[in-house]
Amino acid sequence: MKVHVEFDLTPQEFRQAMGLPDVEVFQQELMAHIRQQMEAGVEGYDPWSLMQPFLQQGMAQGVASFGHYQQMLMDMLRQADTQSDGETHNSKRKKT
Repeated sequence: MKVHVEFDLTPQEFRQAMGLPDVEVFQQELMAHIRQQMEAGVEGYDPWSLMQPFLQQGMAQGVASFGHYQQMLMDMLRQADTQSDGETHNSKRKKT
C-alpha cells in the first residue's frame, strides 16, 4: 500500500510548522556586515577568500563522487562480462 501526501506550503510556513527559528533578520544583518567589510577592503573579505572554502570542499566532493561513479561503471562492466560468459557457455551446451 502506498500513501501519497502533498503539502502546499511556503518556505516560511514550512519552517513554522517544523518549529524552526526564523533567521531572516539574522541573515540580512550578517550579509550587511559582510558587505560593509568588503566595501571597506578588510583583508579576507574579498570574493575569492569568501568563496574559497566552498570551492575547495565542492571540488573534493566532486572528485570523490566521480571516483564512485567510475567504480560503479567498472562493476557494471564486470558483471555484464560475467553474465555474457555464462550465456555463451550455456548456448554452447545447448548446441551440442
